[in-house]
Order: sequence, then C-alpha cells, then structure tokens
Amino acid sequence: MTIPNISHYLPITDPTQIFFVVLCIILLAPIVCSRLRIPHIIGMVLAGILVGKHGLNILERDASFEMFGKVGLLYIMFLAGLEMNFMDLKKKRFKFILFGLLTFTIPFICAYFVGTELLDYSPLASLVLACIFSSNTLIAYPIVCKYGLQKHPSVSLSVGSSMIALTLSLLIMAAVVGMSTHPGENGISFWMFFLAKMMAFCGGAVWLLPRITRWFFKHYADSVMLYIYVISVLFLCAAISEICGLEGIFGAFLAGLILNRFIPSISPLMNRIEFIGNAIFIPYFLIGVGMLINITILFHSLGTVWVVFCMFFFGTVTKASAAYISAFCFKMPWNSAHMMFGLTEAHAAGGIAMTMVGMTLKTDNGFAVDDSMLNGVVMMILLTCIISSLVVQNAAQSILLKEKMHPTTPEQEADDEKMMLPVQHPDDAERLVNIAMLMRNKKLNRGMVAINVVYDNIDSEKNRNEGQRILQNALKTAMAADVLMQTQSRLATNIANGIKHAFKEYDASEIVMGLHRKTDANDSFWGAYTQGLINDINRQIFICRILRPLNTIRKIQVAVPSRVEYETGFYRWVERLARLSENLGCRIVFHGREVTTNLISQYITAFHPEVRAEYVLMEHWKEIMSLTHQVGDDHLLVVITARSGTVSYKPAFENLPRELTTYFPSCSLLIIYPDQNGQPQDVMTFTAPQRIENESAYATLLNWIREIKGPKTDKKNKVTNDL
Repeated sequence: MTIPNISHYLPITDPTQIFFVVLCIILLAPIVCSRLRIPHIIGMVLAGILVGKHGLNILERDASFEMFGKVGLLYIMFLAGLEMNFMDLKKKRFKFILFGLLTFTIPFICAYFVGTELLDYSPLASLVLACIFSSNTLIAYPIVCKYGLQKHPSVSLSVGSSMIALTLSLLIMAAVVGMSTHPGENGISFWMFFLAKMMAFCGGAVWLLPRITRWFFKHYADSVMLYIYVISVLFLCAAISEICGLEGIFGAFLAGLILNRFIPSISPLMNRIEFIGNAIFIPYFLIGVGMLINITILFHSLGTVWVVFCMFFFGTVTKASAAYISAFCFKMPWNSAHMMFGLTEAHAAGGIAMTMVGMTLKTDNGFAVDDSMLNGVVMMILLTCIISSLVVQNAAQSILLKEKMHPTTPEQEADDEKMMLPVQHPDDAERLVNIAMLMRNKKLNRGMVAINVVYDNIDSEKNRNEGQRILQNALKTAMAADVLMQTQSRLATNIANGIKHAFKEYDASEIVMGLHRKTDANDSFWGAYTQGLINDINRQIFICRILRPLNTIRKIQVAVPSRVEYETGFYRWVERLARLSENLGCRIVFHGREVTTNLISQYITAFHPEVRAEYVLMEHWKEIMSLTHQVGDDHLLVVITARSGTVSYKPAFENLPRELTTYFPSCSLLIIYPDQNGQPQDVMTFTAPQRIENESAYATLLNWIREIKGPKTDKKNKVTNDL
C-alpha cells in the first residue's frame, strides 16, 4: 500500500480551508498547552511555526495573515489603552517617565555598542538595531487580562513605559529614515514638521473624539452600532498615526486612552470588544508571528548562532535591568518586578516593522539590515516571546496567590452583597442592570436577582407576559457582561408585598429600582408602592432616574445630610458610589458637613485611592437648592436621605419630592435610603405604624398656605432645617 503524496496540495490556498485550519489552531492550541502547562500564547506562536513555510508548509502567510495580524496587534494596544488607570497615571507620572526612559535608554545604548563592537555592523545598522532593542510589544498582555490584573500597579506602569519607549524608538527610527533617504534636507526642518504633525494629530484627537463619542453614545444605544463606532475610531487613529510617520500601534493606544472614559471595564460593550479580539484577531496575529520564524537558521553557521545569542542575551539582560532597577527605586515587591520585566521583554511587531524598514535603507556596503540580522531579529522575537509569556504567567499567579493569602478587609468580609432589581418598565431594565453592575463588587462575583411583580387581577396573564419580556431584556444585558442573574416573575395582590417577600426569599442585601413614572398631574412622586418598600425594608434602597447613558455622565454630585455617619449603612453606600465613580472614570463631589466628608475622604483614600473625589462644604440641608447651578444635564445627582424616625432623618426630607421635581427635572437622579437600624421586616408591634402616608398632614397644610399666599411669600414660610 502506497502512502498518497499530498505535498502538491500544500500550501492550502482556498480561503475557506485556510480559515478552517486557523480556527482549528485557535481551538486546539489552548487545549494542548493546558496539558503541557505552558502559556497559550506560546502555543499559538509554535503552531504558526509548525504550519508555516518553514515548518510543514500547510499554510502560506498570505494577505489574510497580514491584515488580521495587524488588526490583532492594534487590538492588543487598544485594549492596553482602554485598561489604563488615569488616576494611577497622573499620581505616578514620575515613575512612568523614569521606567520608560530606563527601558528605552539602557537597551538603546547597549544595542548600539553590540552592533558596532561585537557584530561589526555599520553605524546605520547599529542604530536600527538599537531602535529594535529599545522598543517592545505587549504580547503577554492577554495573559494579564486572563488573570484580571489589568489595573495592577506593575501592569499600568509597564503599559505606560512601553508606550514611552516605543514612541521614542519610532521617533528615532523616523529620523534615521528621513535623514538617510533625504540627506540634503535640514534636520531642524524635518523635526519641526514631524513634531507639528504629531501635535496636530494628538491635540485634534483629544479635543474632538470625546465630544463626538459622547454625542454618539447619547443618541445611539444599539450594541452593534456602538461596537462598529469604537472599532472605527481605533482604525482611524491608527491610520492617521501612520500618515504622520509613526506606527499604527501608537494611534491604537491613543484611541484606547481617549475611549477609556466611555467604556467601563465591566460593561457589555467592553465584554464584546475583548471577546472578539481574544477569539479571532489576537490569535491570528500570534500565528502570523510564528509563521515568520525559521528555526533551521540556527544550524546554518556559527556566525548566525552568534548573532542570535548576542541579540537575545543583551536584549533580555537590558530589559531585565531596566525593570529591576525601576522596581528597586520604587520599592516595589519582586512579583511586581517580574511582571514589569515580563511585559517589557517581548519584541514582536515593532521589531519586525523596524527590521523591514531597515532592509530598504541603503549603505555603502549594501542595505542596513542584511539576512544575518533579519534571522537574528526573528529568532530573538521567538525567544523573547517565550520568556515574556512564562514570566508574566508566573508573576500573575504569584500576585494572585499573595492577595489571597492576605486577609480581606473587614468591609469585604462583612459584605453580604446580593442586589435585587425590581424591573417594572421596559425602558428601565437595561439601565438598572448597568448601574447595578457598575456598583457591584466584581471580586465577590455574586449574581443579581431581577424580579417583575404584577397584580393578580383579570389582566395578570397579559401583564405577566410583558413582564417576562422585560426580564429577558434585563437578563440579556447581564449576560452580555458575563454577570450571573436570576429572574423571577410573580403575582401579588400588592406590588410592595410581592417585592418584600422576594427580597426575603432571596436574602438580598439591597434594592436597585427605577423611580415611579408619573402618568398624570395628580400622580404622586413615589407612586403606589415605593413608599411602602422604604418604610418596611430597613436595608439599602437605590431609586434611579437615568435619563442618559451612564458612560456619558461627566460628574457625580452627592448631597449628604448631617449625622448620616451614625447610620449602620454609612460605609456601604460610600463603597457603592466609589465603585460607580471608578468604573465610570468620572469625578465625584460630596456636598456635606466637614465631619461627614472627612470620614468619606478617609475611606476613599484608604480603599479607592484612584477615585477622583472632591469635597464641598454644605452646612445646611436647605443649601441643596444651590446645587441647581452646579448640576448639569450630563451630571448624576445623588441624594442621601433617611427613613422617618432614624438618626439622620429630618422633616425637610418631606419636601424632597417637590424640590427634586422643581429644581432638578432634567438631570439623572439617584436617591439612596441607606441601611438603617429599625424593626426587622414583618415584625408588628404596637409602636410600629400600621400605615404611613406619602405626605404628612403638616406638609399638606403648609403647601395649602403657600398656594393661598402666593409665590412672593413662599420663601419666607419654608421650613428649613439644619443638617
């Protein structure tokens, strides 16, 4: 029996078959790598070597690998920009600059010396080699995302410094190309024109894109349109960056930084961006890198081995030196130093691009980059990618293990977080789920409960079907962000009692619900059942009126009454608002007395130092009216209130519905009733009220007097209370 010769069928050229083989690699490589206990990224690169022309010649590196590979690289840099922590960047800018200069300068100087002294390259070729050495590619960043360490200080520091080193390398490379191709031009005029283009690009992008993005996100909510818009911005910035003389990865990173504010890390949109990139584009890039590598060159001659050894050894040592020196200066733990070294070690796309450019630069003896140097760079890419992936994976595991060994804070240990969302209106479902996800503790990873309660009457079947559709929309939003959610539809003769019973059954910790929608002029502010929930449940309740997409909110304004720090749920709502501000990337301003705001400041500084919090003195609760001129349509007004009979309650709260309706009709609103001491739910005593009206008789009488006396004397008769 003869074995059929299939070599004439290879390499595969049919697009359908090529895509099938690539998908099989993306599917099987992680399975094999898991068995072998090696990072998946290495598996993708090795698979590319195996199927490439230097391996089994199954696939040819055609235009599809060029296109998808470049998209994958841009995706990596874009995700790095999206995950950057602006507050961390601002507070630690000295560390970013120092590490960036070290990880650029040390490899640059060493590479130039190696090129001229050890490898006998020309000065021009040595400069190209120095630019390749001093840059790096965040090829191991997907490993960081896998372990959820995107905002770890060492990761943020590595990403920021990588962009500094890459930018400096590209600038010098652009200057080398410009001066070698146009030797007669004035160097000063070249640099002035180049810097003018870069400043115009960066300035225009920073000024224009946020305004366009805020308008687009406000007017369009379709998930597909939002994703297409984000990717369009990514490629627009990458294309303009290339026109200006830099690589597209710079523009991709800048696009990520600009859109960082509008795409919360736990939003459905962010989940879609990460999913598509990690599923298709990034693996395509890694496989394409592997297809460039020819391992057989190591056996061609001892000269090639010497070139590969020098590039790999000095490239690794210099990057390690920069990382460990920086970590020592910043007094960071060794695990962080390992992470910094691992992320800045790999050379991939930037090195390949600079090598290809160097092959077009002519010297007296030929071209700046010869075959020996090309082979050395390609082998250095393979080895540094392997070292980078192994070091980052081990460092990430060590960091997580260390965090688990340390006891959690008392607040986290005692956090019984389980949010319940009563969804009654179709328009509220998605936004209630979004705001709940932004306030939940991601580390606890507890699910949420969405409930729809309908009256048990003749229309119950029709209303229940409508409620099921509302619950499905809520569940769809939660699933898009990989958040667990239970749903329940139930009948009740009283909506408030149905929600209270479900709250008790699920042992929920708090309620996130929408504000009642008025149907006519005589309708009350709270509606038929909200006041009943407030009075009968002494746990935290959020009442929301969200008038615009949450990611377009620019500032959170919080009105804090006096004595609220004595309530049992004080730190719970502070924690929720801190998470909301952190995930939205917007400022939060607390208006209250100095004693209260000092406690809030201490808590946020200790547990959420990256939150941009401000504190404004507000001595009296009546000063809430002064916020009218400070709260804009793109702000979120948060009002901390209290139940009757509790420590922080004051009679002025009875005027809250009228004040909010009159003075803050167009801004998004969040009313919080914190956890407060009181009788447990369903406990009936003689002292417990049998019924609590929405408005007291005194408030009704005062409103009647105001109507009689008219608006001129209305201000004189206002009941004002100190905080």
